[in-house]
Amino acid sequence: MNAASTPYPRAGGGPGVRGYGARECLGSAGASGVTPEAERAALALAEAVTRLSDRPDPVPDEIWDAAARHYDERGLAALILMIATTNLFNRLDVSTRQPAGSWG
Repeated sequence: MNAASTPYPRAGGGPGVRGYGARECLGSAGASGVTPEAERAALALAEAVTRLSDRPDPVPDEIWDAAARHYDERGLAALILMIATTNLFNRLDVSTRQPAGSWG
């Protein structure tokens, strides 16, 4: 199986080896802006932490500060750990060509 034929969609559509980003997973709720501000800040942080190589400053201060306005130190730590854990499992699934949720 090559990258063009993997079951993992690219952000923006089409086959590829990338999974959905946080915003794509929200569907219409994220696109319509009805997501609460704290949740949007957490999703922006998740997107930045997930896509580290997309920009010179992977997690800009404005993204971190927006999350810090809604979450205390413990909450930010929990968010970062959850983002990292999710990214770990996504990378394991992609590298082993294991579609998420297909076991069992």
